[in-house]
Amino acid sequence: MAGVGFSTAFACPRKTSLHFGVPSLRSFPRRSLRIRSEVNFVNADDAKRLVKDEGYVVLDVRDVRQFERAHIKSCYHVPLFIENQDNDLGTIVKRTVHNNFSGLFFGILFTKQNPDFVKSVKDKFPLDSKLLVVCQEGLRSTAAANKLEEAGFQNISCVTSGLQSVKPGTFETEGSTELENAGKAGLVTVQGKISAVLGTILICAYLFITLFPEQAEKILQMSPAS
Repeated sequence: MAGVGFSTAFACPRKTSLHFGVPSLRSFPRRSLRIRSEVNFVNADDAKRLVKDEGYVVLDVRDVRQFERAHIKSCYHVPLFIENQDNDLGTIVKRTVHNNFSGLFFGILFTKQNPDFVKSVKDKFPLDSKLLVVCQEGLRSTAAANKLEEAGFQNISCVTSGLQSVKPGTFETEGSTELENAGKAGLVTVQGKISAVLGTILICAYLFITLFPEQAEKILQMSPAS
């Protein structure tokens, strides 16, 4: 009897199924299969080749003042930033600080991001267009190119370091100055190299914080406490 009790206690049922918790395929979230292209960064000579030999169209995303000083002939102008004429207290304070630094050195307008930038480009170009995106220093064109790439454009190139790195004669241009000098206005034009260096640092810092706030915050957190 003891043997019978032991075998009965540990006997496995005939109808047994093992469940290991394997999820159904339906439980996995669906992911988009669209493959995004990467932005192509080129120097001035390669940019000229893209325009001349491969049919790229130049898209200038600078503010209107820099564009009017000098731009590549037959390019399209869709500014990433537009003049900020808002009159709330916060904007007035920022505009005052801007005018006393970047505006004073470079004569650049106090701006805000153009909310219609992507839409304006889409209205002008189909998604398979070959676009060479340019700005003065390279920061705005990088941000603009990323926005366009996210919007579905597949053939985007940028000039590394912007139009300030383009030597005279590389492109046929229009305007009152050379492309490399289109970012110079205000005190930079009369105070020599020191003002130019300080002004470049200020405008690049301003654009970096505006376009890449998360990265700027990380850099500030790494700085030693005062």
